[in-house]
Amino acid sequence: MNQPSLLPLCTLLALFATDTLRAESKSASSFFKEPATGKVELASVGKIAFGPAGMLLVSDPRSTSVVAIDTGDAGPVEKLAKRVDDIESVLAKAAGVESLLVVDMAVNPASGRIYFSATGRPGNQPLLLSLSADGIASRVPLDSAAHVRMTLPSEENAQLRNITDLAWGGDAVIVAGQSSEEFANKIYEIPAPLENGVNARYFSAETFHVAHNKWETKAPIQSFIPWEEDGEFYVVGAFACTPIAKFPIRGLENGAKIKGTSVVELGSGNRPRDMLIYKKDGEEWLVTNTQRFKESLFGPSKYWAARVKLTYLDADSPENTNEKAARRDVNAPSGPDAKGIEMVEELFGAVIVSQLENAEVVVMRETDPSKEDVPHAVELVSLP
Repeated sequence: MNQPSLLPLCTLLALFATDTLRAESKSASSFFKEPATGKVELASVGKIAFGPAGMLLVSDPRSTSVVAIDTGDAGPVEKLAKRVDDIESVLAKAAGVESLLVVDMAVNPASGRIYFSATGRPGNQPLLLSLSADGIASRVPLDSAAHVRMTLPSEENAQLRNITDLAWGGDAVIVAGQSSEEFANKIYEIPAPLENGVNARYFSAETFHVAHNKWETKAPIQSFIPWEEDGEFYVVGAFACTPIAKFPIRGLENGAKIKGTSVVELGSGNRPRDMLIYKKDGEEWLVTNTQRFKESLFGPSKYWAARVKLTYLDADSPENTNEKAARRDVNAPSGPDAKGIEMVEELFGAVIVSQLENAEVVVMRETDPSKEDVPHAVELVSLP
């Protein structure tokens, strides 16, 4: 492995600081070009995330698009005061529906307010709701919000089947998805200023799946973070069964094919759900929470999480990547023998994790791992 570099996280923090400064002086709509101001129409709701100044990014898989919304929710930060139990009932009451299924959750780092995409029942109604610091839920106002809809392109005679994750990074919206093509794993980059229509560059990604011992093009990125190192901009993604790989996307031609570099293998039988980077006690960590779709081997819940020392992302030589990528030792959940790839006990049962600030995250958690279809709770958690 290469020697550890301090640049990646420093660069990330600089990017976040830049976004914060811009957010202080701008509204989210200042990142838009000719936004619409009528009602935000959604055919469906999927993954959500936040950009600068309270910009809410909403995937609409049915229309193969992403909508960026100026929520006007730009601070100051008020953190969730106490755990909220049975979040589904709290949100359903606010939405005026019989029941609902939470699709995704994202905390607004500018305000601390927690946002949810959900489908209401009956009828699978697409819903956007939020939760205040005092645990009060409400619908996100969509009747006159400034917004833009960005349609994701596909090759001729191909179809984008799913949007698996999205994030703001490098002054752009980054999106991961799965297409019907042979190279099904897609990465999209939509630069600011964001505008209505088809404005995305897209790339087809190939990944070495360590647990399968082969290169694959079908499996999509399940979760990712934008990451910068030595002036190169990457998407660092996690896949089912569970390699973590990095993909350079800066300076590529539209439609280019990318071979990722797998740097860590967390083990087969897992499906990643969220990713984040934080710093604690002088150490920098990449966290991914996952869903175990085989027998539960690692703790009290099928939902568990791992943290990986950020220096693993520096790996680029054949001796430390792809076939030789570092593997998690299932017999060493933590401590020196884990070699910087550890389980995070604080995230057992975490169905969704969203970062508020550095080591503080908002978690939607199982309340009874032994039962299916039980209500979930939402709480603020500090990572170790």
